Amino acid sequence: MNPDTTKMETLNKELNFIGFPKIARLNRQVIVTEKIDGTNAQIRITEDGQFLVGSRSRWITPDNDNHGFAKWAYAHKDSLMELGVGSHFGEWWGSGIQRGYGYTQGEKFFSLFNVQRWCLKGSTPQRMPTADPCIEKYQDVLPACCGLVPILGIGDFNEANKQIERLKIEGSQAVKGYMNPEGVIAFHVAGNVRFKVTIQKDEEPKGKTK
Repeated sequence: MNPDTTKMETLNKELNFIGFPKIARLNRQVIVTEKIDGTNAQIRITEDGQFLVGSRSRWITPDNDNHGFAKWAYAHKDSLMELGVGSHFGEWWGSGIQRGYGYTQGEKFFSLFNVQRWCLKGSTPQRMPTADPCIEKYQDVLPACCGLVPILGIGDFNEANKQIERLKIEGSQAVKGYMNPEGVIAFHVAGNVRFKVTIQKDEEPKGKTK
């Protein structure tokens, strides 16, 4: 082997060489969902079957809760275990949480963010969008106690702003007739990254918006 080659291989190992990551193309499919104004929530199921409940920044329990999400989650544990191993993020929203969406009698809902993975109970699983069209994935069936954030549209990178204008005119798609929606989330499939656009205060500096 060439001594220079051996030397470079040694350097790569010693210095833990990190290559420049592949850049996703901007003009690829974007899935736009409604950004519901509630509180961030998560269910985590470990490989060994542990069931954990979290908010945006901490683990919670029925005795140390966040708007009652842990109490609700443990009451629906059997159904939520159907989510499978992993971290499952969503919005816990409704009565007494942020906008409230017109609910006043204690009604609260858990809507998952990962809409492309799930289909509703009784629906036929559809093919999921993937960065590589040669890879086929199909939706799983959503547990009965969960919902999904509403899918507003699927299109190019401009779809988010189109759907913002729709929300301004039609109001929330999560709760029909509620005319003060927050905004949208745009999931860029090829880049595997989410962006948010809010109807109000979208141009404020970082830290000013939720």
